[in-house]
Amino acid sequence: MARQAGLTAGPHGGPAAAPPQPPARQPRMAGAAPRRGQVLTTKVGLQMPTGMAYDEWERAGRQLAGVLDSSSWWLGDWLRYGKDHYTDRYQRGIQAVGLSYQTLRNYAWVSRRFDFTRRRPALSFQHHAELASMPVEDQDRWLDRAEQGQWTTKQLRGAIRAARQGEQLPRTPTEPSRRLEVPGSRVQWWHKAAEQLGVDFEQWVMTTLDSAAASALDDLAEQTRPVAVSA
Repeated sequence: MARQAGLTAGPHGGPAAAPPQPPARQPRMAGAAPRRGQVLTTKVGLQMPTGMAYDEWERAGRQLAGVLDSSSWWLGDWLRYGKDHYTDRYQRGIQAVGLSYQTLRNYAWVSRRFDFTRRRPALSFQHHAELASMPVEDQDRWLDRAEQGQWTTKQLRGAIRAARQGEQLPRTPTEPSRRLEVPGSRVQWWHKAAEQLGVDFEQWVMTTLDSAAASALDDLAEQTRPVAVSA
């Protein structure tokens, strides 16, 4: 509804003089220094105040990290909703907002692996991503341990690796062995990607392959989904 500013009804039905307005507030210049203790967020960066105390700087970092972590869940749930409700149009929406489809698919895969009620606010999205390829029972068990021990993602990754090494048993002669031949240059490339993300190489490979498999199966399900035809 349009709003007409500066006019009020007069005693005889006509417009009265506009009431006095407070002086206009001068806009803050792009390069103006923020007030003490105040961090200004802009689309292209942060403006940090001069002489900021360490505890204020640390608190700002925690808040920023919280927003970043929450945004991974938000985007994952956003894509899930789009895929579930707009099967023929959601990719157009992704292109319209300019987001990376592959990144969103990874977020959505983790979000789909953890029901909203099973997500732990005390743990990061990356904690959950480390466990996304596991069965639900194992996910909950490791989430409990990580939450109780206040583990970082690196500590969680190390505990998982140690548990897997301890559970490895010698292969029996009848157990089938499968080996995937991969060029050495490709393996080095994958190692570099895992190191860049700061994740364990084997975990990164399994998570990436599981995500790709889930996406492919989702696409196949969409292609084979019956289309309702109105009479």
